[in-house]
Amino acid sequence: MDLSVVQGFTKSLAMTVLSEIGDKTFFAAAILAMRYPRRLVLTGCLGALIVMTILSAVVGWAAPNLIPRKWTHHVTTVLFLVFGLWSIWDAFKEGEAEDLAEVEKELNAGMKGHGGESKENDKDADDLKKQRRPFLTQFFSPILLKAFSITFFGEWGDKSQLATIGLAADENPLGVVLGGILGQALCTTAAVLGGKSLATQISEKIVALSGGVLFIIFGIQSFLSTVES
Repeated sequence: MDLSVVQGFTKSLAMTVLSEIGDKTFFAAAILAMRYPRRLVLTGCLGALIVMTILSAVVGWAAPNLIPRKWTHHVTTVLFLVFGLWSIWDAFKEGEAEDLAEVEKELNAGMKGHGGESKENDKDADDLKKQRRPFLTQFFSPILLKAFSITFFGEWGDKSQLATIGLAADENPLGVVLGGILGQALCTTAAVLGGKSLATQISEKIVALSGGVLFIIFGIQSFLSTVES
């Protein structure tokens, strides 16, 4: 296998695992798995993360073709250093369980808004509901779509998405995609199977510090490396 693919895979895998463990989408998957069938939650969350990883890698791959590679390399270097400092700042600024409590509160609020509808058991009303469902829910489980949408929009514009774009611009995009997908699969599976009990045992501070140090190492390595023309 090409060395560039291996390097992109290794960097993407390490970055994804340290970015996603303790992230809001990690907590969301853990909480949803406690309330709905794990298979549907895992499929929806992982599907969203795979789509996001591929989209981010494509954007990163296309960037050097639109902008001089020298500039994309420098932007990537700055992004890694900024994200590293940002992660370390978050580690000391935030409490241990703030994200988990915040995500749980948001999901509870969403469920209360739809609580009245779930109490109707009349068959005629159920048939009418099925007819009025949005188009996608005719073919996919509403639970799967809920897990997908919560995860996808939760990741949009997130630090890990921007880091994936920067990594794909500087490394082999195939390696970045493969490493990112494996990392997302490991984290999401752990969240769904471990549930809230696992989420509460994770030290967000240690994970954020580890991720920050990793980003800074990537930034320094990128700064010291030569730019291919």
